Amino acid sequence: MDQRLKELLSSGKHFAALSTLGEDGYAHTTVVWVDITGDYLRYNTEVHRVQFKNVERDPRVTVAIWNSDNPYNYVEVKGKVVNTIKGEEAKKHIDSLSNHYTGMDYAMPVQSERVIVEVQAEKIRWQG
Repeated sequence: MDQRLKELLSSGKHFAALSTLGEDGYAHTTVVWVDITGDYLRYNTEVHRVQFKNVERDPRVTVAIWNSDNPYNYVEVKGKVVNTIKGEEAKKHIDSLSNHYTGMDYAMPVQSERVIVEVQAEKIRWQG
């Protein structure tokens, strides 16, 4: 994974816009928390959500992450979902993300099942 991206995500609370392809062919975009482990950009969702259903059908995604200190400085990551992880590891991951972004464990009730989604970057483009 891109070293500059690793440094950005370890340096603060930088939000991301995740775009997946809907069944109707239109983009579906959601703001998400992200991190990096090894070669994968990761986010956490629930299996009943549209974004997860979309990547099950079509693994192509685009993730735009903007620098919270300067939103005109951002990175666009185009890639494919290559792995999903459910169960206890996904529950621990959402708490880890929530602690990074909010300072506390994830507080929203889980409606279905948490899942970590791992994205393999194919193209990375920086702006600013």
